[in-house]
Amino acid sequence: MKILTFDIEDWFHLLDVPRTSNMSDWDAFRPHLRKNVGRLLDTIQHFKQPATFFCLGWIAERYPDVVKSIDALGYEVGSHSYSHGLTYTLTREQFYQDVDRSIKTLEDTIGKKVKSFRAPGFSIGHNMPWAFEVLIELGIKYDSSIFPARRSHGGFPEFPANSPALLRCGGSYLKEFPINIASIFGRKIIYSGGGYFRLLPYSLIKKFSNSSNYVMTYFHPRDFDTEQPKLNLSALRYFKSYYGLSSAHNKLELWLRDNKFIDIATANTEVDWKKAEIIDI
Repeated sequence: MKILTFDIEDWFHLLDVPRTSNMSDWDAFRPHLRKNVGRLLDTIQHFKQPATFFCLGWIAERYPDVVKSIDALGYEVGSHSYSHGLTYTLTREQFYQDVDRSIKTLEDTIGKKVKSFRAPGFSIGHNMPWAFEVLIELGIKYDSSIFPARRSHGGFPEFPANSPALLRCGGSYLKEFPINIASIFGRKIIYSGGGYFRLLPYSLIKKFSNSSNYVMTYFHPRDFDTEQPKLNLSALRYFKSYYGLSSAHNKLELWLRDNKFIDIATANTEVDWKKAEIIDI
C-alpha cells in the first residue's frame, strides 16, 4: 500500500526558526498557505488521489477556510499538533495540552472527529512512551510519528517495523503507520517526503517505491514553493530546506501518475491488524 499525506503548515514553520512561546513572531511573515495548499489540492484532484492532511491547530485557527476546503473535498484531516513544537522539548502535560487544543480546534472547524496524528519533525523517540499514552487518552486511533532512522530532530532508529504495527502502551494499543525505509549497502534510506524527496532523482524514488509493499509519504506545501523567502539558516539546514524546490512538483506529478495512493483511514481498513507486529513501547 502507498499512503499519501501532507503536513499543513506554512513556509516559515521550519523547526530551526526560533519563536516565542505564543508564536507571535509568525505574524511577521507573509503567508503563502492558501496558494500552496490550493495548488496541492488541484494536483491531487487532477490525478484523483485521496490523501490525509495533518493540519496544525494554529493553521485551523488562523485559516479555517483552508482546513474547511480540504475537508469539503473529501480529504481526511488529522492533527499535526497545535504549535509545531518538537515533542521531546515538551513535558507530558505540555504535550497533552498542545495536542488537545489542536484536536478541539480542528474538530470545531470541520465538525468531524479527528483520529490521526503526526508529531512535528517526527519528534517522538524510543524513550517517550508517555507521548503515545497521551495520544491514546485523547482518542487518536492512527499515528504516523515514527521515523525509523536517525535525523536532526529526533528519529526512532531502533523501531523494528517497516510497515504498519500496533504499539502496546500498558493495556492499550495505538495503530502506527511509520515512515518507510529503503536500504542501500545496508544503510537506511528515506525517500518518501521532505528534503529526501527533493534531493533524490525520480528514477531512484520510483525504483524504491516499486519494490516496497508499504510507502508512507510526507509532504509540506513549502516543499513545492519556489517563491518562498529564504531564511537565514546554517549552510546544512539551508541546503535541506531549499534544495530541489524547482523540480519537486514535477516529481510529485510523476509519482501520482505512476501509482495509486490511499489515505490513512483507508489504509486502516486494508491492514490485517490481527497479523500486525505488536511492539511494546
